[in-house]
Amino acid sequence: MVAPHPANEVERLQLLHALQILDTDPEPVFDRLTRLLAHTLGTPIALVSLIDEHRQWFKSRVGLNVSETPRDQAFCAHAILDGEPLLVVPDAYLDERFADNPLVLGVPHIRAYAGAPIRTQGGLALGTLCAIDTRPRAFTAVELQILQDMADMVAREMHLRETLLLARSQLSQADELLVESEERYRSVFELASVGIAIVAPDGTWQSVNEPLCRIVGYSAAELLKMTFQDITHPEDLDDDLDLVRKLASGELDAYHFEKRYVHREGHAVWIKLSVSKKLSAQGALEYFIAVIRDIQARKEAEEGLAVLRRELEARVQERTEQLSQSNRELRTVIDSRQRAEQEARDREAELAAVIEHATDAYISLDQNGVVRAWNRVAEETFGWSISEAIGHTLDQLIVPSEMRAAHHAGIARYLAIGESTLLGRRLELPALRKDGSHLTVEMCVRALHLGGKTLFSAFLHDISERKLHEAQRESEARHDALTGLLNRRGLTELLPIALSRADRSVSDLGLLFIDFDGFKAVNDTFGHEAGDELLRAVAGLLQQCVRETDSVVRLAGDEFTVLLEGLANCESDARLVAEKVLAAIAQPISTSHGLVNVSASIGISCYTAGSDKDAAQLMREADERMYQAKRAGKGRAFSSGDASRAAVL
Repeated sequence: MVAPHPANEVERLQLLHALQILDTDPEPVFDRLTRLLAHTLGTPIALVSLIDEHRQWFKSRVGLNVSETPRDQAFCAHAILDGEPLLVVPDAYLDERFADNPLVLGVPHIRAYAGAPIRTQGGLALGTLCAIDTRPRAFTAVELQILQDMADMVAREMHLRETLLLARSQLSQADELLVESEERYRSVFELASVGIAIVAPDGTWQSVNEPLCRIVGYSAAELLKMTFQDITHPEDLDDDLDLVRKLASGELDAYHFEKRYVHREGHAVWIKLSVSKKLSAQGALEYFIAVIRDIQARKEAEEGLAVLRRELEARVQERTEQLSQSNRELRTVIDSRQRAEQEARDREAELAAVIEHATDAYISLDQNGVVRAWNRVAEETFGWSISEAIGHTLDQLIVPSEMRAAHHAGIARYLAIGESTLLGRRLELPALRKDGSHLTVEMCVRALHLGGKTLFSAFLHDISERKLHEAQRESEARHDALTGLLNRRGLTELLPIALSRADRSVSDLGLLFIDFDGFKAVNDTFGHEAGDELLRAVAGLLQQCVRETDSVVRLAGDEFTVLLEGLANCESDARLVAEKVLAAIAQPISTSHGLVNVSASIGISCYTAGSDKDAAQLMREADERMYQAKRAGKGRAFSSGDASRAAVL
């Protein structure tokens, strides 16, 4: 028996393809789980199976030589349907769904099967983790729990990929307010003298900040009329241009370069330049991001130290007569270092005060994941006081249980090989409060290497309310506010997908275009509130007349459409639904103003798999048939068959 498609098939396939995991190389994280599952349950076969349009493809497999099988033969296609969390088949010979299945009758001779769906964060089933035996068996409750636990581990891997996909999408859509916020964030936690500029591919300054203007002596208005070549010291220009060329061509992802600018007053200023690039979604270069640090004082200090070293060497040779002068110079150096150390302590105290009063939660961890710092906003966001948080690991405080293993693995991997998919990136992740409630946070983590140890600093911002508003706006954009049905935009998105689905399933599709006769009289007699009440009642009647797999849409006013999928014969099946709608509408409808009577005229258009009709043609045909129904006397349905009979007559 071929498994039907899940109700959320379109969304499920869209996310599966967006994750870009199909037809990829094997990965140890999945292979370890299938090997462990086969060993633990004592089955010859264990699979991580992903279900796409026409096949099941194995991301990981143990005991099976093929990489995919047809979807219509897949046990896993049944396991991803809504219902029980597990699909268990003790003996396929005794199960009418699988008794004649080629995978049962032939290689690999499946007799017993247990599969757990691999679900996304939104509950979509992408595939399964399954164990297969070539002999009938009854899986114990402990074995099924092990299967479910391992399926949750596979799901967490998918959640990480899903989160990264969402992060990339949302970062590319960040507005100017977020950019300004990030700039303010960097200005607080980076050196106060840092200059930042946006530079066009031709070298033109597009945006500069005040620290850069102070470094070079030009106003922002003056710089925006110039290029970086105009103020670069001639001796450094060729090297700088060569690095820019390599960055633009893709040979470099970023570069760091010490060079000289020519100050507005004519003297040279040493700076340390860090340049990265911003690419468009199509991969085209949009602009360069330049961070400029004034290192003139450092260069002067280096030169001064070099001179001092030469003088000391000369004075050592002069011995006694130069000793007193050398001691005075050494004292000067020591005093300078002490002042520098005091300034560093002052800056550290200042930074601690800024962190404590920052608008984001700040958390610092040691290399074992134990909390070292926890600011006021972290207390307010997560409910743990600083005394409760300090000394505990982060997973004991805010990491959801399903993500704790990945959290520990990520820290261990970074400490072992220096690789991380999280550091330095802005991510959206689920988190927990002390009271057990959930929230979504935007997080940025950086690693610091101090005194031979690794520390992790994280800034977190609660975005739960923003995410809720985004979901509400998306739903409102596709649904009619009065009736709760899909609106014209929702139909525009749905209809092409339904046509493709009809082609794949080789089935007919019908579209009913419904216009109500007498609706204007209700509005004129009882007012628009009564009209709105009637429209809501009619929407409920239409939904009662169709299957759950069909779609009812309010286009505008009293115009509705009904999309009927999976029809064996559109002409007869769609007409049956139309007659059912006409009968339901013909009954008096109760409103707060009393019973009202309306009728409907329905136009029917049909789509047969493989035909060349598009969505617009299908809509036009249904609209024309509706007007033909009105001209034929209203209160009736009109289809292509009626049009053919009218042409003959």
